[in-house]
Formats: sequence, C-alpha cells, structure tokens
Amino acid sequence: MREITYAQAIKEAMCEEMRRDERVFLIGEDVGLYGGAFGVSVGMLEEFGEERVRDTPISEAAVIGAAVGAAVTGMRPVAEIMFSDFLTIGTDQLVNQAAKIRYMFGGKAKVPMVVRTPGGSGTGAAAQHSQSLEAWFCHIPGLKVVAPSTPADAKGLLKAAIRDDNPVVFFEQKLLYRKKGPVPQEDYVIPLGKADIKREGKDATIITYGRMVQACLKVAEDLAGQGIDIEVVDPRTLLPLDKGALISSAAKTGRVLIVHEAVQTGGIGGEIASVIAESEAFYYLDAPIKRLGGLDVPIPYCPELEKNVVPTEKTITEAVLKLFE
Repeated sequence: MREITYAQAIKEAMCEEMRRDERVFLIGEDVGLYGGAFGVSVGMLEEFGEERVRDTPISEAAVIGAAVGAAVTGMRPVAEIMFSDFLTIGTDQLVNQAAKIRYMFGGKAKVPMVVRTPGGSGTGAAAQHSQSLEAWFCHIPGLKVVAPSTPADAKGLLKAAIRDDNPVVFFEQKLLYRKKGPVPQEDYVIPLGKADIKREGKDATIITYGRMVQACLKVAEDLAGQGIDIEVVDPRTLLPLDKGALISSAAKTGRVLIVHEAVQTGGIGGEIASVIAESEAFYYLDAPIKRLGGLDVPIPYCPELEKNVVPTEKTITEAVLKLFE
C-alpha cells in the first residue's frame, strides 16, 4: 500500500469530499494563497478557487461564526483554526451556537460543520500555541471530538466528519503532520465513535490517542522483549467514546494505563477511567487503573522542559511496570 503523510491524508480527504459534494468548502486564516499554517491545503486554491477555499481576516470568532451560519443554511464547511489554542476566541460560536442549534430547534436545523485545528506541543511554540484542549470540548453535548493518530485514520475520520450532520472538532497533533503511513487509494470512511486496537496484547492495556499512540506502541514493543504483552487501544473519537471496546480490552488484560498529552487534571483520561470502573470490567482488574497525562503547567518554550512536561517513552514504561507491582 502506498504511504503518504498525515498532512497529505487530510488534504486528500478534503479534496475528495469537495469534488464529491459542491456544498463542502474550506474557510480559515491563510488556507488559500499560503496553503495553511502547516501547508495542509497547498494547491487547493488552484483547484477549487477562492469561493470554496476562502481566506479570512484574523478572527477565529468570525471563522467559526461564518461556518455555523453556512452550515445552518445548507453548506458543509470545514473551518481551519490555525492553532487549537485559538478555539478559545470562537468558543461562543462553537459551544453556545453550533453545539446547541440542532437540539433547540428539535432537529429541524442541522449544523454539518467541521472545525479542523492543530494542537499539542513539541514544536517550540510555547505556552499560547501548544495546548491540548480536547477535554474541554468533550464536555459539550452536541459536539463530536476526533483525534486521529495515523494518516489512514486522519483521512477516513475526516471524511466521516465532513459527512456528519453535527459539528465535529477535529484535532490534528502538529508533530504528526510529516509522519508517513499506509493509506488506501480507494474511497473509504472510518465511522466516528469506533476505537481501533493498534496492537493486540494480553497482559495490560494502554488506552491512548493522537501522537502518544506512537510512543505507546514503541513502549509495547520494548516491553515485549521482557515478556510483557501490551495491548494498545486508540479511541480515535473522544466524543462519542467507543465504551464497549475500552471495557472489553480492560476485562481481557486486567490492567489499564491511560496516556494523553493533555494535562492530567480534568483530562479525558479521567472519563475513560470512570467508564471502565463503572462497568463489568472492574471485576476483572488485577490492579487499580492508572492515568499518565501532561504536567499541570503551561507548555514551556525551553526544548528540554517542553519535552518533559508530557508523557515520554520513559515515563510510560515506568507507569506500565507499576501496574505489575
């Protein structure tokens, strides 16, 4: 199978959906002539024109607000917010409007829109451009939240998000943009709300998403050399969660570690732990569920500090081994 980058997979998804459905368009800051802050939409302006690849002023509130209005009136916008930190500026439009409209109008109005946004640390962009805010939006009924870890997942999930009749917040971890992976050439869609077992195992389960998936897979391979067989489960969609898959894996292995880059306090790991603890899987556990998230600090600019405020292969390994003490 051919290999393309995460960024290329996202672009392919947008282009294919725009060719398939003339209601789909891309809107955001510098998405047209510049090709997006991370180069994801390079070349799309030339193919689709400025009516469907629309550059906007520097106003996230305007970008998301325009997307909401377009979606309600029958379009299917894909809004790019240059850094996920700046979702905060469009929160009223996203949280109080997009997420609520379908419910408040009894289903007579739909809001089929996607907000794509790069998040996470690792690029030296410091405290205001490096946060992982996905748990905020998982708290909002009416939104769907996606965080793919591979190029294939990114493409299939984005196509599903664009076709969905509800607002979807689509988090893209910045360090994944240049990562390559196998992606089918034929048209395919990955349903939202369906987890994926990235590695089968029997001794313990690691539940993780985004760029932490690769770190956890590396830890699992290393621990296999010590006779410890780790299962790695990627929810892919954080809202709605594939609770059945998480519960099944926890019951199978009896030990669970939840890993995410976002700060641990109030992170999605707490919700996942509760899902397992409140299920029948609880009676199969051989150790307490453990969480490993980012430290409760702003992301530092200093490279050495930055890489150590989020989980690393070393800290993930240490956390897994504690499950066996």
